[in-house]
Amino acid sequence: MKIQSTIKYFLCASIFAFVSCSGDDTIVTPTNPTANPDPAPDPNPIVLADEVEIYEADKIHNNLTLAIVNGGDNAFLMDKTGEKLHEFNFPNQLGNDFEILPNGKLLGIFKDENATIIFGGYGGIARIMDFEGNIEWEYSLSTTNFVMHHDVEMLPNGNVLILVWERITEATATTQGSTNTGDIYPEKLIEINPTTNTIVWEWRSFDHIIHDSDATLPNYGDISQNPQKIDINYNAQEIANGDIMHANGFDYDDDKDVIYLSVNYYDEVWVIDHSTTTAEAATNTGGNYGKGGDLIYRFGNPLAYDNTVGEVRSDRNHYPNLLENGVPGEGNMLVYVNGLNANVSKILELEMPQNFTLTPDADNEPNLVWSYENPDLFSSKISGAVRLNNGNTLICEGDFGFWEITPQKEIAWRYNGGDGAGFWRCYDYESDDEAISSLGL
Repeated sequence: MKIQSTIKYFLCASIFAFVSCSGDDTIVTPTNPTANPDPAPDPNPIVLADEVEIYEADKIHNNLTLAIVNGGDNAFLMDKTGEKLHEFNFPNQLGNDFEILPNGKLLGIFKDENATIIFGGYGGIARIMDFEGNIEWEYSLSTTNFVMHHDVEMLPNGNVLILVWERITEATATTQGSTNTGDIYPEKLIEINPTTNTIVWEWRSFDHIIHDSDATLPNYGDISQNPQKIDINYNAQEIANGDIMHANGFDYDDDKDVIYLSVNYYDEVWVIDHSTTTAEAATNTGGNYGKGGDLIYRFGNPLAYDNTVGEVRSDRNHYPNLLENGVPGEGNMLVYVNGLNANVSKILELEMPQNFTLTPDADNEPNLVWSYENPDLFSSKISGAVRLNNGNTLICEGDFGFWEITPQKEIAWRYNGGDGAGFWRCYDYESDDEAISSLGL
């Protein structure tokens, strides 16, 4: 066989240089010089940044990702190849949230360099800026008794919703049933009118507490029979610095006029009626749901209100992200469960109930629609997830970078921020979004 092959090669070479003996009868002649050409090179090859570990072109959604550096002085907008299309640089550090508004303006919360309340995620200053970073509006709240922190959102009415830590002295807290040591810093929400810089609505968690430690004190009751109330002593044996709740993010539901608040140390999401007046929000009556500022729903950890019925799904959590604007799963909610004790994070998609009810000694947890976890996915803090228009889920693993996961749980894209990476959150923007298209990127 080896001799026959040699003879065949010799004959082919000696007959006509322009005749192929490969079994392909195509004749290469001066009038047909391109027969069997090499494939033409791609005139626009995809060039990936070193940070892009996985890029499945047929599975990714070619949107833009806003990467928010945790507590940093910058954020950047990039495409899926990892190219940074624009970098935002700030005169002081974020504390933590930052986003591009539909009108192209920028909204963020920043650290007060002289703040006295400095738990992780503290801020103190909220700003609206133009795309070049020029400050158009600023509101500060950073004193010995209050500091804004973590999250900020512009409401459909143009007002700005902000999360605040409120100092309650140990003396005052003890008279209300707290067994926590030292001053405590429960959560408060305020709504600011940026035209007048006035607080037009507020909700205080301390107005809705319960305890079972001393029957002679106010707010005493059976915690399991009052799921609408907040057990002020839930973490009393574990928290030493007074940051007993550590809420870290919220989302506003315009259709239902409610606020979803992620409360990290309770492993829960609380649902608060925003339709109340400030006066009603301090009581247990009034508003569209008739409960004033009491919780109208909660989920993630029924043990936080002594309920032994229902699955405990949360183990620290961030960013309750309501799916809106026509994305697949609209009306459901994504929650990033950090998995502090399990050492693995997961993303839950939960079906929000049409009617909010909290029933003692009953399973009040929402239905699980979809979830994702991976042994390589773990961040004990920060992080979040958003749903893309094609049904994929974009995940911010705070200590690593970003993942894009298909509904079938395939990894379509992964971006490694490198050693020391820390990302607060990510938001996605279509290239033709009004907020982006006007920027000329």
